[in-house]
Amino acid sequence: MKLTKSLILGSAAMFASAGGQAADLPVKAKAIEYVKICSLYGAGFYYIPGTDTCIKLGGYLRFDTAVGTNAVFDARNSGLGGANNRLSNYYTTLARQQLNVDTRTATEYGVVRTYAEFVFTWSTGGYGGSGTTAINGSTAYNGSNPAGSGGGQIAAGRLGLYYAFIQFAGFTFGKAESQFRTPWAEYPANNIELPGSAGWDPINQVTYTADFGQGISASFSAQDQVQAYTTNIWNVSGATAAGLAAGAYGANDIGGSRAPDLVARVRVDQAWGLFQASVAAHDNHPGYYGADEATGHPGDKWGWAGQLALSVKNLPTGPGDTINLTGVYTYGASSYNFHDYMSRSFAMYGGTGLAGAYQSLGLGGVADSVFVTGAGQQLTTTYGFNAGYTHNWDPYWNTSIFGAWAAVRYNNTAKGYICGAMVATIALSSGAAGCNPDLNYAVVGTKTSWTPVKNLAFTAELAYVMLDQKYAAGSTVTLPLQTVIAKPAATYELKDQNSLVLMLRAQRNF
Repeated sequence: MKLTKSLILGSAAMFASAGGQAADLPVKAKAIEYVKICSLYGAGFYYIPGTDTCIKLGGYLRFDTAVGTNAVFDARNSGLGGANNRLSNYYTTLARQQLNVDTRTATEYGVVRTYAEFVFTWSTGGYGGSGTTAINGSTAYNGSNPAGSGGGQIAAGRLGLYYAFIQFAGFTFGKAESQFRTPWAEYPANNIELPGSAGWDPINQVTYTADFGQGISASFSAQDQVQAYTTNIWNVSGATAAGLAAGAYGANDIGGSRAPDLVARVRVDQAWGLFQASVAAHDNHPGYYGADEATGHPGDKWGWAGQLALSVKNLPTGPGDTINLTGVYTYGASSYNFHDYMSRSFAMYGGTGLAGAYQSLGLGGVADSVFVTGAGQQLTTTYGFNAGYTHNWDPYWNTSIFGAWAAVRYNNTAKGYICGAMVATIALSSGAAGCNPDLNYAVVGTKTSWTPVKNLAFTAELAYVMLDQKYAAGSTVTLPLQTVIAKPAATYELKDQNSLVLMLRAQRNF
């Protein structure tokens, strides 16, 4: 009887305890806060949980192969590529992962926007050796390898920050596209680099944009010139045989920054297309004539650039067909034509039929200004254009044709400086009378893209590049041994050169 009573009392206590624990549990689970779609700014935006800020993530992964050049996006127009010998690459590859982050918040002052674009790029590079073999049988490499050991093989992984800016109440602060350039920059219908416009490269700036409605706007900007908007300021008195052989007409004598480039732009962007007019002012600030302050220096000179651009959309040739046109003129501001993704010194080697010459050489260089010790700056004039037409055959295939032409013109005083150095340093055979450092640079090509599924594209692009130098026909120069590109000390004919580049790309956007 006592055992039965104990079991009943124990069971009652157990159920009472269980009931007390159940009473402590919440009646209903707390609701999960799901990420909500933000439809205010277009597709792909979501609210950051717990805030009224919308965010969008995107990017791409790209693989490029360029055949016939040492630079994925440029022709073989200088250095090892321009040497056109056994040290030049037959192909160069590049892989890139890009990520962009776009945030927007509505406020009583309008939308506050931040935008950043990050990239990681790996390029296979090339060999930095001279291609010569020492007596002991070891290869004498001249290059270094920033990616680690490997017998002189130069490959590089690079982190990059393309964009990083804040926009608020019409102002832009940070690294954004130059207000001078067009939306397509040097890519009217192509991937290889073209002259004839300001480059794509985003730049640090402070900008105010006034929006007048109906796609009409005006922008005023102070932008950094150090990163991309100075080519060369050459002191021709410092010219050397090695420099002249590489297309550098003097010692590069750029001083520190003194003033940003000042840019103004008017743009009309509507359903039919786009029209844009841009102007920029650029301060040329040289360093000293010699090794120290006591040697003196030239005074600063301001240059300028102007550009007109037109884009026409939805042509009668087919849905989505587009023509893009850009024309530019610069005076003492050559980067607005020969931008920073291009070579600014050209040395392209080829064959020759001239008796006594070892090979031919296309030689030229681009500067904002030149001077000699004791004299002032002589500003350089350039002008050019680029254009592209894209036709969509169907939703999966499109083909484009494109071209560009740009000119470099030195005034008579600058030519006298450069030609004096050419005659005295590398023995220009035609003398000052046959010397003309002016040049033209042109590119024509075609590109075809296949998009088998949305946001995945395969592209093939073929470009023909021409360097038109202006030295007198039959002129020769006598160059020293150039160990880095394995060119012997010899006589070379100065002659126009050309190059053919094939570029292949696979890209997945997300």
